[in-house]
Amino acid sequence: MEYQKLVIKKNPRVLYKETPEAKYWKRFKSPILIKEYGSVTSINFSPVSPHDFAVTSSARVQIYSSKTHQAKKTISRFKEVAYSGSFRQDGKLVVAGDGTGLVQMFDVNSRAILRTFRAHTMPVHVARFSNDKAHVLSASDDQTVRLWDIPSESSVHVFEDHEDYVRAGVVSDDNPNLILTGSYDQTVKLFDTRTNSSVMTMQHGAPVESILMYPGGGSAVVSAGGPTIKVWDLLAGGRCIHAISNHQKTITSLAFNSSGSRLLTGSLDHHVKIHNVQDYKVVHSIKYPAPVMSVALSPDDSHLVAGMANGLLSVRQRQYKSDEKASQKKNRDYIGSGTYRYFMRGQSSTAEAADFTVEGRRRAKLSKYDKFLKQHEYHNALDAVLEPTQRQGALVTAMLQELMHRQVLVSALSGRDDVSLEPLVTFLIRHINTPAYTNLLVDVSEVLLDIYGPVLGQSPLIDDLLRKLSRKVNGEIDLQKDLIQAMAALDMLFAKSTTSSSTTSTIATAGTAEEVKAS
Repeated sequence: MEYQKLVIKKNPRVLYKETPEAKYWKRFKSPILIKEYGSVTSINFSPVSPHDFAVTSSARVQIYSSKTHQAKKTISRFKEVAYSGSFRQDGKLVVAGDGTGLVQMFDVNSRAILRTFRAHTMPVHVARFSNDKAHVLSASDDQTVRLWDIPSESSVHVFEDHEDYVRAGVVSDDNPNLILTGSYDQTVKLFDTRTNSSVMTMQHGAPVESILMYPGGGSAVVSAGGPTIKVWDLLAGGRCIHAISNHQKTITSLAFNSSGSRLLTGSLDHHVKIHNVQDYKVVHSIKYPAPVMSVALSPDDSHLVAGMANGLLSVRQRQYKSDEKASQKKNRDYIGSGTYRYFMRGQSSTAEAADFTVEGRRRAKLSKYDKFLKQHEYHNALDAVLEPTQRQGALVTAMLQELMHRQVLVSALSGRDDVSLEPLVTFLIRHINTPAYTNLLVDVSEVLLDIYGPVLGQSPLIDDLLRKLSRKVNGEIDLQKDLIQAMAALDMLFAKSTTSSSTTSTIATAGTAEEVKAS
């Protein structure tokens, strides 16, 4: 078993320090609130610049400009509530489902209906373009998932494995044959169009509201259901590798930033939280005035948009720094594979403070007193923390507490001369009236007197220190007595004033009664 270091208790300190992460997300300033006609159920950014975004609310899909934040196109060719308006990879087409079960494809510029896919019998909450641009994915409350061929307007694959509403679905960016769906039957399923069946099922444990595949061809996927997000490893057979519950209510929406290093979650508890995907700790949180139904981050990380249940649309824009713009331009202009610069890339790169560095396991370096404790040399361990360079209140009391816990305090204090006793007694004199240490140091003082009581008077140094300790304790006792007397006197004054006021009130009441009787 590995040795556990001595735990030094620290009193809580109220200290606020803004982290670089918080500073970054606080640069999304000047939130613009836009009122829609109904709940904002979906937000989707165009993959191409200038990254306009489609907002689905009520019975329409509106295309907002990322520059002016104004609606520049409105698609309202729906008979009932519209859902999941999303762009194709070239930003020229939009697909959306509605409450009647229709899936329609529109031209962004003319807003004309180009294709209509009819087969679902209940509302369609998921409508997405496949990465091959030739297919559309849809998922419906009729418990089916369909993959449509755009030219023929026919469904080429139908999956009926779910047992409840299907409210989430994505097509893999790297392999268009793989489809991931989430349902209110509390499962996440992976379908393969080559086998036309489900090849993997993961139990989330709550109705699934949203799912994402990690960008960059990773095997991990994220699902959101209830107040919990779960991360699954597909290569490990759908094993859950993380389960995080940082929200108080149901999580309704998931989004990644452009690099896939941060995961955004929107919830009915009015919060959008940003998680670091390395450890899934919350690095920042944003509160909104209403339950969050949808959240999205632009591909260039410049706009953060959230839609709420009361119809409010919040648009936050981040101002770029000059060096950040130059870095993004460098990444866009970077030479591809097969060139000399490609093979020489990274030669001059240096790690940044926020980078994750894989290091070898280092053996913990023990302090001097920990080495003595590990070797059960308790006498020397106590001496080590009483040295002038180490004599800190928290450290010494932690050592004394540890010795008492191991029931070796008597052996650590025994067999000492006046020179080795002097640092301990001096420490007791200095800190015995410190409220955080008083109970412990009183017990230590009693043990010390039990051990060295029979030999008092043999060392003038120790006798003088013990007299100082006695005066310190007696002074504290006298102070406590004076405080008790003062509190008692105040209690008498308060009681007397209360009695006097009640007597005055009684006399006044009696006088009033006499006046009424006389009249």
